[in-house]
Amino acid sequence: MTAPTLPILDNHMHLNPSGRCIEAVKEFARAGGTHLVLVSLPPWSLGIEINRPDDYRQVFDKVLKIAHGVESEAKVFVVLGVHPAEINRLSERFGLARACEIMKGGLEIACEYVDKGLAVGLKSGRPHYPVDKETWDTSNDIMRRSFEFARDSGCAVQLHTETATEEALEEIAGIARGVGLPAERVVKHFAPPMVKICERTGIFPSILAGEDAIKKALGEGDRFMMETDYIDDPKRPGSVLGPKTVPRRTKQLIPEWGEDVFWKIHKENPEKVYGVEISVQAD
Repeated sequence: MTAPTLPILDNHMHLNPSGRCIEAVKEFARAGGTHLVLVSLPPWSLGIEINRPDDYRQVFDKVLKIAHGVESEAKVFVVLGVHPAEINRLSERFGLARACEIMKGGLEIACEYVDKGLAVGLKSGRPHYPVDKETWDTSNDIMRRSFEFARDSGCAVQLHTETATEEALEEIAGIARGVGLPAERVVKHFAPPMVKICERTGIFPSILAGEDAIKKALGEGDRFMMETDYIDDPKRPGSVLGPKTVPRRTKQLIPEWGEDVFWKIHKENPEKVYGVEISVQAD
């Protein structure tokens, strides 16, 4: 009986029809990638203007169309939601209170897609750059609402936030638990290799697949996922990491760390966090 092939999942990737899109996924697959989590881009990256919550349907439908267009190359799981940086753009046009309403409304619509089985999680967070206290407090309120939606829909939330610290992770985990969402279903996108701290707080880290970061993470355990945060922006072709990085890094590290740990990272962990099945094939 032949052994199953190790699945390799990139936990945070963007694709854009104006970028490389399917060519990027083909590159990922040729390098050994099998599964990816496709995260919705901010509306402006897709040429969409948001004036009311219902406009997010245009964003989400476009992301699903992208997913359908590349599924011949890899299995795609979709995460839909609202980028925390939208609060500044929307508040400039509509004021902070209306911006909050629009963003919460967008998250509610994203939940509809989750409930229909079209997405496996929500995207939310808070600004990763300095903002005034009122904007910060409103952003936390929006993030808290995303946790409530995730609790009710039984899904995960991927967070885009400021640089992770133990204090910030404890605060976010407390907000999640305060509304009844297990912190283990809260994924910190672009996390540093703080595996033990994340385990202590309950937050699930998604670590950028730089060689040093993954080695450091493995030195602390296997409770994490790997990502590139591939942006697929033709104006910034070298931004963050390329689509081959996760499979390449995985294969580079197997001789030192063994294959079992990567079954945990690429199959067991995402299955637990997102409630999905990571299928495998025989060699």
